[in-house]
Amino acid sequence: MFELSFIWAGIIAFAVLTYVILDGFDLGIGILFPFANGEQEKAAMMNSIAPIWDGNETWLVLGGGGLFAVFPLAYAVIMPALYMPIILMLLALIFRGVAFEYRWRTTRWKPVWDVAFFGGSFVAAFMQGIALGALVQGIEIADRAYAGGWWDWLSIFSLLTGLAVVVGYSLLGATWIILKTEGSLQRQMRIYAWWLGAGTLGFIGIVSIMTPFQDPEYFQRWLNLPGSALSVIMPGAVLAAAWGLFTGLNAGKDAQPFLSALSLFVLCFVGIGISFYPNIVPPGLTIVDAAAPDSSLRFALVGTVVLVPLILGYTAYAYWVFRGKIDPEEGYH
Repeated sequence: MFELSFIWAGIIAFAVLTYVILDGFDLGIGILFPFANGEQEKAAMMNSIAPIWDGNETWLVLGGGGLFAVFPLAYAVIMPALYMPIILMLLALIFRGVAFEYRWRTTRWKPVWDVAFFGGSFVAAFMQGIALGALVQGIEIADRAYAGGWWDWLSIFSLLTGLAVVVGYSLLGATWIILKTEGSLQRQMRIYAWWLGAGTLGFIGIVSIMTPFQDPEYFQRWLNLPGSALSVIMPGAVLAAAWGLFTGLNAGKDAQPFLSALSLFVLCFVGIGISFYPNIVPPGLTIVDAAAPDSSLRFALVGTVVLVPLILGYTAYAYWVFRGKIDPEEGYH
């Protein structure tokens, strides 16, 4: 029988991954927003995510709320360690959401809300990357509490992962626009996607090389058997996804670049999971140690078994209803 804590770790990991690949592309569109040529292209970019952007963030709530409910010790350690990047991320998401609604209601202040939309998207992506880097490099724990300093999250490695997420989300945004639009905007995004793809691969390579040096356990896991086999398999899978991305872009495909970019994110997420396991907060807090009592895990699991399929169902339905190319003449209301 599986440990309930590991089942819940899988659920939380699934929620976080789903958030990253869904909200990642609409944050990427915000990052690319200043590069649109004129109001019609900006409107087309926003309209491509108008029906789905707020639903995508449901998974962030599920991941964060689930962590609090079923891994309270991990939540109690991560929050004080990452207060600053998490608060900045949430504020950025608020500004971005307000800008999304308000820019359509004004003409005079539209440039201000355009800046807010770009800034909120950029800061949210950057802070997510910084939080990831800070988690990978490890959080100091003593007596089941955070024992580090206020600025421990800030390092060369976390700044690097922050930039990596910004570039990666921009790639997702560019390939999404390729999927949803036609004409000059699509052609422009094909060019951007090519360079963003190269940048994303570069960051993946640099971060992958640096990660084993963040903690001796990572080094042992990736460079000793049987983990060393994964050091061959994972780069091979990343190269296959990169091949799909660039061949799709060069061949003028619409869906292949987006699916390939999503594959890159999934592979990177799997790589992080391999590095962390069985810890939930590196270097020393394990999934089992951080979990709530089994009675709480069972109680929460009952509701989650119902809730997650419902969220998946309405998300899939929304994407199905708004499938296909967008009409650039239709505006957001």
